[in-house]
Amino acid sequence: MQKAGRPFQFLTASYLIRIQNLKATTLAELGEGLEGSSDASIFYHTFQSLSRHHFLTQGFSSDFAQWVLAACNRAELAEQLANLDIREYTALAELRTDLRCIVRDYCERHPPFATQEAFEAFSFCEALEVNTPLGMEAWTLGDFCEGLETLSRASLHYHFIASRLRLHLQTNDFSYWLENSLDLPALARRINRVDIYTNTLEGVGAVLTNLIREELG
Repeated sequence: MQKAGRPFQFLTASYLIRIQNLKATTLAELGEGLEGSSDASIFYHTFQSLSRHHFLTQGFSSDFAQWVLAACNRAELAEQLANLDIREYTALAELRTDLRCIVRDYCERHPPFATQEAFEAFSFCEALEVNTPLGMEAWTLGDFCEGLETLSRASLHYHFIASRLRLHLQTNDFSYWLENSLDLPALARRINRVDIYTNTLEGVGAVLTNLIREELG
């Protein structure tokens, strides 16, 4: 079995959550908050919110979209916010800009809704990441498959979703290693195409494992 040029190091991540001194009670204030909040807050309410939802197919995975729907009763705007695919973003600044533009444009088109009080306030929070090595590494595809089978949701999220921001590429840690260390570009592409919105995180892990097993034959 082919050995990689460098091993894959399995890690997990935990998050220290901090509530910012920033709230929104209207859609207009949400737009202002999106502009003034930290990158860690944008990450928490979009990328990191995926790991907090056990079932990604229920409701919206974006906290912003969920609040707009539940607290402001603006389904059209909520869908627009939820339709932003975080897999397309490699920098939080780009995501912030698109979120802000969607809210701003909606407020400009619907002035009465922009200042309508929400049923409850939106509190901006931050996620401060703490990485922890799991003491596992993979040198071969077989090693990688064994490690993948044992990963928690938190570790899957770290390597498969949040990694885009770390790599600044539209890919993930798994695909990057498979292509660059094991010279398996086709498998890397198949893994990178696994949909994080129509699967639970557990489901994503199962699909990834099956793809690896198929490659192993």
